[in-house]
Amino acid sequence: MIPLVERMDYLGAQSNSLAYSMSVEKLLGIEMPERVQWIRMLLAELQRINSHLVWLGTHGMEIGAVSVMLYCFRERELLLNINELIAGFRMFPSYIRVGGLREDLPRGFHEATREFLDRFPGKLDEYEDLLTKNEIFVKRTRGVGRLSKQDVQDYSLVGPIARASGLGYDVRKAFPYMFYDQVDFQVPTQQEGDVYSRYLVRVAEMRESATLCRQMLDRIAAKGDFCVDDPRIAPPPKDRVYTEMEALIQHFLVFSQGFVVPAGEACVPIEGPRGEQGFYIVSDGTNRPWRIKARSPSLLACQGLAKMIVGGLIADVIAVIGSSDVVMGDVDR
Repeated sequence: MIPLVERMDYLGAQSNSLAYSMSVEKLLGIEMPERVQWIRMLLAELQRINSHLVWLGTHGMEIGAVSVMLYCFRERELLLNINELIAGFRMFPSYIRVGGLREDLPRGFHEATREFLDRFPGKLDEYEDLLTKNEIFVKRTRGVGRLSKQDVQDYSLVGPIARASGLGYDVRKAFPYMFYDQVDFQVPTQQEGDVYSRYLVRVAEMRESATLCRQMLDRIAAKGDFCVDDPRIAPPPKDRVYTEMEALIQHFLVFSQGFVVPAGEACVPIEGPRGEQGFYIVSDGTNRPWRIKARSPSLLACQGLAKMIVGGLIADVIAVIGSSDVVMGDVDR
């Protein structure tokens, strides 16, 4: 399932795999090792920055600021390099899995991540120098596509869209999961509910995520567990698979048949790049889920489009759609 859920919201791949894995783990009744949880949190925050960089670059380009896209994709490339370092894949690493992580962190991960975090705040300043007080950008975005606080509640909108209208709902604060109650961060909000406010919120979120990543990186031990100690769920280490027949058989069983999940239902929501997302999973006690319902924030964001564009200009539709940060794979899923 992990390769599938990662391709739904393809800009929030590791957030999706985290939400799915946590729901299955709740059904299994297993607790992740502390080190695994810190690593997962770090990867989820790096994924948030990654997603927001794509949003900012493409949003700026769509309303005329072409150079911003080149700047944002420059930093995003460094995050894709980190994905490639840990898993060999750039956009869909399938690194977070039920039971923990695919394998341990590679040599050089801490250094590569810290190098990015040292560089990134200064680059954020560059983005803001280009846009925040740019006369053309401000005229194209301020007062455009307004949503009131009541509107976002009526349409069940979440994430940066809701926070730009004054609704400070964030799953990490409202229903802390993993160790989010042990780290310091703020939930950025604005009150105007327009395209410009949504820009300000996402830029501020990138700053907060960078701060969070530093806290998490400092808490990840260089060596330790990267999955649960349960051979029914986590495949054996590769060195044993290559040398022991029993390990080879267990590896084959895990990847060909999966594992039995007790009957029941579970959903563990998380705060993804576009807001609250999760997977409601129903198990009938077999090795295949009986039903899965994806809670997609992009689908809900589409509901607010008419409210934001009616009465405006045709040219403003481009700015409004961009500010919604909708991923159509997440809508269609």
